[in-house]
Amino acid sequence: MEQIQPSETSQLIQAASDFALYPGTHNEASIKDFLDHFPLPLIMNLLQTSTKVPGLENALVTSLERIFKTKYGSSLIPQYMPFLQAGLQADSEAVKCLACKTVSCLFENLSNESVLPAQLVIANDIYPPLLHCLVSSDEQVGTAATDAIKNFACTSEGIATIFPAESRESTDLGHLASKSSSLGRIRILSLIVKLFSVSHAVASVIYSSNLLGLFEEEVSKTNDILAALSVLELLYELTEIEHASEFLPKTSLLQLLSSIISNNSVDSILRSRSIMISGRILSKENAFKFVEETGVLSIIAAIKARLMSTESVNDNECESALEAIGQIGSSAHGAELLLLRSLEVVKFVTNTSFDRQRRGKQLAALHSLGNIAGVNRSENNILLGKDAEEIFKHLFYEVASMTSKLTPSGLFLSVLKQESEIRVAGYRLISGLVARAWCLSEVCSRQDIINIVTDAYIESTKIGMELRHECCLSINKALLSSNLKNDSVYVGILTKLQEAIKRGPYLTQKHAEARPAIMTDQRF
Repeated sequence: MEQIQPSETSQLIQAASDFALYPGTHNEASIKDFLDHFPLPLIMNLLQTSTKVPGLENALVTSLERIFKTKYGSSLIPQYMPFLQAGLQADSEAVKCLACKTVSCLFENLSNESVLPAQLVIANDIYPPLLHCLVSSDEQVGTAATDAIKNFACTSEGIATIFPAESRESTDLGHLASKSSSLGRIRILSLIVKLFSVSHAVASVIYSSNLLGLFEEEVSKTNDILAALSVLELLYELTEIEHASEFLPKTSLLQLLSSIISNNSVDSILRSRSIMISGRILSKENAFKFVEETGVLSIIAAIKARLMSTESVNDNECESALEAIGQIGSSAHGAELLLLRSLEVVKFVTNTSFDRQRRGKQLAALHSLGNIAGVNRSENNILLGKDAEEIFKHLFYEVASMTSKLTPSGLFLSVLKQESEIRVAGYRLISGLVARAWCLSEVCSRQDIINIVTDAYIESTKIGMELRHECCLSINKALLSSNLKNDSVYVGILTKLQEAIKRGPYLTQKHAEARPAIMTDQRF
């Protein structure tokens, strides 16, 4: 193999540094020019033998990373698979990180249809050292290894390799987790989350392989707060994946989370995260197909106990509980379950929504109540069953009667007269509730409410403008769908709403002109 003379080392470092730091994108010609002067076999050999030369490794690693991210550079990788395998087992963390990223480049950038990246990975036994990098290297290498394995899992060959019919101990994720350090187990769980997001098919294989059981094992270890919190953060990430609502309820995770929520000796932050994760798991309509009603009621009871505890409850924990109730009530099934089987907790949310003394909790409660009202549900699912709707209506009138506002319209107006964040949550709540005839009548009975929601100048934030406009749209739609539209009393309201809708959400000034902040003197 060609060797480099010591006198040429500084020249190589300078050339590699210039190449790596070039501000634009390298084209094929510039890459070929660089590799004509310093061939890939030479560079790769130097990475294995000359890592102690100051500045050399960093310059070469950065240059190769930029080369392999291009289509042309990726086309060269298949010729150097032995070097890639050696790089994954190198002592240098930087070289291992480069090797992991190079595997990803194979999948992301290789355009040669005659060469299948997954087959190259399998033929050169790349997967086992990738797993070793995942559990035994620094954070950057672990992240790069996770990305490479996820790319591999996007192929049928990759799935068959990662989840074989007959697993080997060295590559079985469950066995590897049992033998790894706490950090290694967290990284394996992180990998499972990434793989779970690839597709429904991969998620199904993960569930069938009982790999979600690893989360169950780790969640129950609440003595190590940092480790438990890391697992809960990954579980929270897992709940954001679309098909998680199908598989997570089939595990014992909800029971474990319920135990954590009910445990007064557990740190408050762990209870808060458990509460939020439980709410997310139960936020989708299809989740109720896979979990017993008793399991859902158990979670609701545990959350309710935290909300209504006679002991001092951390504000963050209370706000998380309010948010979780809203998540559960996001679906029609969840909202009906809350109203028909756990009315006390909905009443608590409603009371808190209009309690001006508890700002953070009021904001969380308003958003929660908006979810229960159906603001995020499809148009056909906003309204609940007859019994649930009657209870919901009665609840608002009951709460209003116990305040100086006396009516729901008074409650709505009091919210809309508060600061921007509270007002925005109020728009959202009214948008969900106004599909109900009683709420429509209440809203239209107060001209002040109509004046606020049609005021183009009241909001200064994008979200505020959009939700105010959405509120106008919802009230207008409800009016047009009701018998009130022909009533002369409501004609003026309709006209005002439609004018506001026509202006759009973002109009803030009638005459938008550029004016200098400081005028120049007129000297002549």
